[in-house]
Amino acid sequence: MNKVETVTELPRGGYVVKTSEGHIQFGAPPETIKDSLGTERGVPEIFVLPREMFNWSKGINVADMEFPIYFNFFIRKQRPLICGSLEQARLLATALQEAVFGPKDFDLRNDSIDIGDDVFVPDISGELAFFRGDLTLKSLFRYRPFRDDVLEIGDVTITVNADDDFDVIDGGAHIATVPGRMNYTPRFEVGRALPEPFKPPRFGVTCLGPSHGFDAMDNTSGFIIWLNNNGIMIDPPVDSTRWLLDSNVNPKFIDSIILTHCHADHDAGTFQKILEEGRITIYTTKTVMESFLRKYSAFSGESPDYLRRLFTFQPIYIGRPVTIHGGEFDIFYALHSIPTMGFKLSFQGKTFVYSSDHQGDPEVQKQMLDQGRIEQRRLDQLQAFPFESDVIYHESGIAPLHTPLKFLASLPEDVQARTVVYHISRKDFDAIGATALQRATFGIENTLYFETEPSPFEEAYRALDILKRLDFFQSLPVTKVQEFLSIIERRHFTRGEKVIEEGSRGDYFYIIESGNASVMTADLVRQKSLGAYEYFGEVALMTGSTRTADIVADTELDTIVIPKDRFVNFVTGTEFGKVLQRVIDRRDGRTWNLLVESDAFARMSDYQRMWLESYLEPRSFPDPGTILEAGSHLPGIFIVTSGTVTAHDANGPCATVSRGETIGLLRQIMRDEPVPYAFTNDSAVETLFMSRSDATELLDRNPGLAMKITSPL
Repeated sequence: MNKVETVTELPRGGYVVKTSEGHIQFGAPPETIKDSLGTERGVPEIFVLPREMFNWSKGINVADMEFPIYFNFFIRKQRPLICGSLEQARLLATALQEAVFGPKDFDLRNDSIDIGDDVFVPDISGELAFFRGDLTLKSLFRYRPFRDDVLEIGDVTITVNADDDFDVIDGGAHIATVPGRMNYTPRFEVGRALPEPFKPPRFGVTCLGPSHGFDAMDNTSGFIIWLNNNGIMIDPPVDSTRWLLDSNVNPKFIDSIILTHCHADHDAGTFQKILEEGRITIYTTKTVMESFLRKYSAFSGESPDYLRRLFTFQPIYIGRPVTIHGGEFDIFYALHSIPTMGFKLSFQGKTFVYSSDHQGDPEVQKQMLDQGRIEQRRLDQLQAFPFESDVIYHESGIAPLHTPLKFLASLPEDVQARTVVYHISRKDFDAIGATALQRATFGIENTLYFETEPSPFEEAYRALDILKRLDFFQSLPVTKVQEFLSIIERRHFTRGEKVIEEGSRGDYFYIIESGNASVMTADLVRQKSLGAYEYFGEVALMTGSTRTADIVADTELDTIVIPKDRFVNFVTGTEFGKVLQRVIDRRDGRTWNLLVESDAFARMSDYQRMWLESYLEPRSFPDPGTILEAGSHLPGIFIVTSGTVTAHDANGPCATVSRGETIGLLRQIMRDEPVPYAFTNDSAVETLFMSRSDATELLDRNPGLAMKITSPL
């Protein structure tokens, strides 16, 4: 990029170029509208889509046009101009159809296991039509395509250059070159970071953000429900995982998501969580899930079937409660412009209700009945909202899509006292005056804790929760699980305490329950960090050798330990024991250093690197020749450790693969795609090889890795 005086790089990502035709924004990562609100230039009216609309390295849509369209159309009363390729026009229309108006065809009966008098399945098509009115996508925005990589807007010409970037010419003069691919930089308020790692409660709620997508002063709404020491993220905001890390909360505590609907301020952070370590479970209805997949298939260019393989989908049904981590969730469809679910949660006699985005004004609901948009039974359902719950998380915003704050302020005072209002700016909340309502307060330090009692099986539940998160334990038979519960002990270490000393004899196997520790040894270019649900100490127990490193508690550290004799007896003859032996045999400081130093594996966690390391075995190519033929299917993944490999396309040599880079990609194995290049070596090459079956096993447990490991091609 050049001509700094003409180009502004937005704090969250994207660029704004000042031209004679007005300000033009290139790229639109999530919430970049907040970067423009309040500035002298304001929100642009003209937008150019990036060359790729989805950034897989960040797991986000960088062509997020929902809120720029909403702002220009509903607030400015004008149609913004969006520019991109003809193919992008089709894909953007598909995505915006889901986000703005909802699915074209759907049947909520698919969201019910069985239908009877006890299960009411509303027909919400009339509700969506009520909110849509006469609007169409064409009435919301204009679209102008590039023709042969050239776009003209008055005196401004934008071309795509040989580097796939944008050149901007104004009045015949070149004024800027803007990157064609967009990155994203998180910007959020953290609150007060905890001095020690957060320990999830038995039942609690943490607000990630209290406001909406047009509030430049506050985080966008989203929250975490904690149940039995596990986290469920509700409508994750973008970069919520970074928020957790900065707040001293281990993201591994969160193993599932509830997705209520497909507006950008509710689904933008979902794929970021999917691409993290482990396999995430998403709970939602079939209707919402299918809409979500169509939307992000359009933005990412991946098929819905492929996207479905990156996580576990657990459908939930109207009128049939689902139990998640011991809490019972009853879902219902809220009143909104697209299919949107809310829920009531019950746990140990306590109740919590989440309205999701919802038009809760009885007068508007009665108006919809009078217009024939809803039936009487639906009105009765809407007006039976569970305000009797112990805690009410209720949205508020601008009608007609949202509940006016004045309605919530009209509720009985005892109901107001139990109501937490979110999706609203501080300014708008304060404007209502004195009420018993409270606005959602973000920050891990403001977590709401419910009074609960330990269950009879709580200790066993916690131990099994740790067990299920250790990949190689998942194949253990029930008898071994029983044995595990009988042989474990708990130990606590204080900050700075040495847990294991290099050169000492091994006496325990350790699993971290909460807290952080570091592996301290001289042969690593970067020390390994250990956190919740990671283990150590197995090498000395399995081999009889002395400890090979110091391990020091970086924080207060809670662990589960197994004494040596019990551990050896426990693993002997099991598949787990075989896997553990393989991990030990293949663990090598040089391999670890290679994985840490390589850009290809930069987005992997230490735990994922450890698992990848356990699958790798040396494979040599001492003589010149062909390593892989173009069009063949990968036998596995090669990582070059010494020498160079040349990639060839139909036109000849096109790239060089060198130390730390890969031949083949995990996503090619996941899709069962043929390799588009031939790979040859002119001299001796040493590699580390992971077989196709091992890669498939790794992906099954960490599907997000398919999009994280990069290649020079």
